Amino acid sequence: MRADRLVATLLLMQARGRVTAAEVAAELEVSVATARRDLEALSVAGIPVYPQPGRGGGWSLVGGARTDLSGLSATEARALFLLVGPAADVSGDAKAALRKLVRALPRTFRADAEAAADATMIDSARWGERDRGRPETVAVLQDAVIRRRRVRLSYVDGARNSSDRTVDPWGLVDKDDTWYLIAGTERGRRTFRVDRIVGVVATDDPAERPDDFTLASAWDEVVGRMEQRRSATWATVLVEPRYVPILRDHFGRHVHTGGSGDDGRTRVRLAAPTPLDIARNLAGWGADVEVLDPESVRDELARIGAELSGRYAPGGRRRRDHPES
Repeated sequence: MRADRLVATLLLMQARGRVTAAEVAAELEVSVATARRDLEALSVAGIPVYPQPGRGGGWSLVGGARTDLSGLSATEARALFLLVGPAADVSGDAKAALRKLVRALPRTFRADAEAAADATMIDSARWGERDRGRPETVAVLQDAVIRRRRVRLSYVDGARNSSDRTVDPWGLVDKDDTWYLIAGTERGRRTFRVDRIVGVVATDDPAERPDDFTLASAWDEVVGRMEQRRSATWATVLVEPRYVPILRDHFGRHVHTGGSGDDGRTRVRLAAPTPLDIARNLAGWGADVEVLDPESVRDELARIGAELSGRYAPGGRRRRDHPES
C-alpha cells in the first residue's frame, strides 16, 4: 500500500536526516520514480519535506534527523494522517502504523490527528463507472469534517434539481476516485456526490454528530441500499472467457462467473437496475454475447435490434429521409 511506503519513507528520513530517491528506492524495494513520487507527495501534503538540489543533495526534513514524530506541528500531523488514514480501511499494516503514529504524537495533537484519519475512507470496489478526478471541494469538506464545522452546499442532484442547504459533514468516502459526503441534515443522514456540489462554504457554526457514528458502518448501509437498487435484475449470459474482464469493467461488482458451456464459453451472471439497462450494455456486443435468461432482457435486445435494423438496414435510412420514395 502506498500509505505504508509514505510512513516508512518519513521514518527513514527521520532516522537519516537526508536521503536520496535512490536510497529510498533501495530501502523500500521500489523504483526510483516511485520513491520520488512518494517524496513529492509528502511535500505537497504539507509534511516538512523539501528537496536539496545539486551534487550531494537529496530530500531532508526541516529540523534534521529525529527518531519520533514529536517535531511535527498540528497542521503537519493532520496532513500526514489525511494521507495515511484512508488506507487503514483496506490494509492491516497501515492500521497498525496509524496506531503507532498516534502514540508518537504529542498528546495535544492526537485528537486532531485521529479526526483526520477518520475523516476519509476508501472503498475500492467499483460501481461500473469511471470517474472524473478528485473535486477541488474535497479539501474544504475534509477540513470541515475534522474541525466539526457546518458547511453550506449548493447541490445539483441526479435529476438536475438545484438546492442550497446547510449540513453537518460527518465523513468522506473515496469510492474508486468518486467522492461521497455523508452528512447530517434536517431530514436525517444524507449522502451527496461531491462532484455534484457546485459550491461549498465552511461556516464557524459547530457541527453535530451522533456519538455512535462511524464512517465505515454508515457507508456499509449506503452501499447496501445502493446494491439493492443496482441489482434488481439479473441475467445469465454466455461469453468467451477473454471477454469476462470487459464485462466486469462494465458491470462492476455485479458479475459472477460460473461453469463453461460445451462450446468453451463462460457462463456469467450479471445485474443492473432494469432489463433495459442490461440490454443497452449488451446490445453492442452483437452475437459475441448470448443471453440465456430472463426473457425480459431478451425481449429488450430484440426490440433494440429491430429499431436498429429498421433505421440502418439497406433502404431503411433512405425511406426515413425520403418518405415519398
